[in-house]
Amino acid sequence: MADSSEPVGLSPTERAFLRALESRGVPFMLVGIAAARLQGAPVVTEDIDLWFADGTQQQIAAAAKDAGVVYVPGGIAMNPPTFGGRRVRLDQVLSMSGLGSFDEELANTTVREVNGVPLRILNLDRIIASKRAANRGKDRAVLPALEAALVALRARHRRGSKPSDPTEVDR
Repeated sequence: MADSSEPVGLSPTERAFLRALESRGVPFMLVGIAAARLQGAPVVTEDIDLWFADGTQQQIAAAAKDAGVVYVPGGIAMNPPTFGGRRVRLDQVLSMSGLGSFDEELANTTVREVNGVPLRILNLDRIIASKRAANRGKDRAVLPALEAALVALRARHRRGSKPSDPTEVDR
C-alpha cells in the first residue's frame, strides 16, 4: 500500500523499481501531475509519469525485471511503453510538449525523497509550460491550480521563509 504521509505515495513495488533504476544508473525524472502534487499543487492523478533519457530501454527493462515489474516496450500494437504489476501506477513519457530535450530539462529539476526514494522532480514552472504547450482539455482544466501553486511557492520563497520542501524554488 502507498504511504499516505506523502502527497504521492509509492507502493513497495514502485519503490523497488525506482531504486533498481537508480542502482543501474538510469537517468529519469518524475513529471506531470504527480510531480506538481509533490510541489504543493492541489491536484489529483492516478498515475506517476516518468521521463527517461534516450537509449535506456534495455536498462529500464532490466530494472523492471529486478523489481518484479512487467515492462512492455513501445510499439506493440502502436502503444507507448508501459509498466504493469501489483500496485504499479507508473507510465513512461516519451516527450514533453513545449520543453527542451531530456538532457536540457534535467537542469530544471530538484531532488526530493519520496517514501525513502530520492527522485528527480521536474520543477513546477516547467510542468506548467508543458501543459500550456500540450493545450489538451485536461491540461487547460488543471492550469489554474498549477499556476496558483507556483505563485504560493514563489511567495514563500520571497518572504525568506526557509523552504521545508527542497522543490520550493524561485523560478
